[in-house]
Amino acid sequence: MKKDKRIEREQGDVNTTDNRQKYWERNLSDDAKKWFDEDARYFLHQSLSTPVLNVLSRAQGIYIEDIDGKKYIDMHGNGVHNAGFNNPAVIEAVKKQLDEGMTFCPRRYTNIPAVKLAKKLAEITPDGLSRSLFCPGGSEAIEMALMLAKQVTHRFKTISFWDSFHGAGFGAASVGGEEHFSGGLGPMIPGAFRVEFPNYYRNPWGFSSQEDVDAECLRQIELVLKREPEMAAVLGEPISATPVIPSKRYWQGVKQLCEQYGALLIFDEIIEGFGRTGKMFACEHFVTPDILVLGKSFGGGLMPFAGIVTHDALNVCRHRSLGHYTHEKNALCSAAALAEIGYIEENNLVDHAAELGAYALGRLKKLSEKHRLIGHIAGLGLHIGIDLVTDRKTGARAIEEAEIIMFKCLEKGLSAKTIEGNILTLRPALIITRDEMDRAIDIIDEAIGEVEQGKKY
Repeated sequence: MKKDKRIEREQGDVNTTDNRQKYWERNLSDDAKKWFDEDARYFLHQSLSTPVLNVLSRAQGIYIEDIDGKKYIDMHGNGVHNAGFNNPAVIEAVKKQLDEGMTFCPRRYTNIPAVKLAKKLAEITPDGLSRSLFCPGGSEAIEMALMLAKQVTHRFKTISFWDSFHGAGFGAASVGGEEHFSGGLGPMIPGAFRVEFPNYYRNPWGFSSQEDVDAECLRQIELVLKREPEMAAVLGEPISATPVIPSKRYWQGVKQLCEQYGALLIFDEIIEGFGRTGKMFACEHFVTPDILVLGKSFGGGLMPFAGIVTHDALNVCRHRSLGHYTHEKNALCSAAALAEIGYIEENNLVDHAAELGAYALGRLKKLSEKHRLIGHIAGLGLHIGIDLVTDRKTGARAIEEAEIIMFKCLEKGLSAKTIEGNILTLRPALIITRDEMDRAIDIIDEAIGEVEQGKKY
């Protein structure tokens, strides 16, 4: 079996390790193994998905269930399950749309669900964002945002961030900061510059204050803006996927630099939008971007759907087709998105995410006093990361230990994901209760404790 490489772990846990092999041997029943082998036979193999972890038969609420009936609290969900898997309100809306016979909408026409959705986004996004375009997925939405910025500014260069992920499409991978998605492809889209993201726990300069980290990161952006004219946009996640949470001061500084040098600010909220961080949109913690990119849970956990929302002043491309996608105004996707947003609003899931997230962070920080493997806890709302280390003083990443903890959690009924090799990320459905969150944290506590006691996988 090919040994795993460090670089592969940036976006998630990989399927090429000895521990993954042990997980398969210990957890796949004969029936699961049959379908596992069929999957491995007919799909192209790739590091982060095929061969797979297990075979699922159901996803409901906060849970996924495997083919043998074992349920797992899903703390990952690929970001689509803000209102829970198979949310009844979303299913009802999609069924109704199917019954009405207005599903696919050919280009050059519109339909009521799509119009209602664009109007709804204009109402719930920050002031000034009022014009939308929709598309099938997040990679395409990122590329629409970049095309719009380049058309509006008549410039072609961009600044994004190292270690960021904005999609696997060629254009999105070109501005992403992970070699895993661009390595081996040859020249990518020209003019894509990258700078450091303000990581206060893991900054490479040894700074102890947020102010110093912010100043250095802003210095890098301004240096590129000064030395590289023709900058169309700065693209970033307001909060990173790990998560790393910048200060409001930092994003205010970035916005000011964009205005000073004539670049647009694009926020990728494909993961963070629709309540994840305790605000309807993560940018509400910081500043309003020129272009807001949405995806994942936008499709209600049922439909592949994404899009951008921007200012009326940027509605200047009638001579171009920025989002020339077959499913640009798909009525079925729009109905699912409207139902998802409605459910989040009607059930106060944004406030719930803020309150339960604060509670979870408090519990996890207490665990960090108990467990030497926990180096740092970060989070906002129900977007949380546990940075696992072998040495708190140096911050050395506990990569092997993190993978074992992840597999132990799976066997105890909790599905989570590692990012950058050692950061256990927790992004549950926003409908999770306090009791369910307590159970999830108890499982993490047990798994970390076992590894600290020397119980390998």
